[in-house]
Amino acid sequence: MKTMTCRQLGGACDKAFSGNTFEDLADLSKQHAMEMLQRNDANHMVAMNAMKALMVEPGAMQDWFAKRKAEFDALPAT
Repeated sequence: MKTMTCRQLGGACDKAFSGNTFEDLADLSKQHAMEMLQRNDANHMVAMNAMKALMVEPGAMQDWFAKRKAEFDALPAT
């Protein structure tokens, strides 16, 4: 199992997510983002807008995803 924070995954806080795969963490992060969206959390809204901007630029989201996955892969398992 490995752990990354919301901030490490492109978010705006230090909430920790743990899982066996990067995809597990991405799913948990996505659920958290939806909760923060429903709460209209200003800091998370800024982070979400930054992620949306990545989606517009060709290849940017894939590059971002690959870098976060590499960061996950480099973490020690707990």
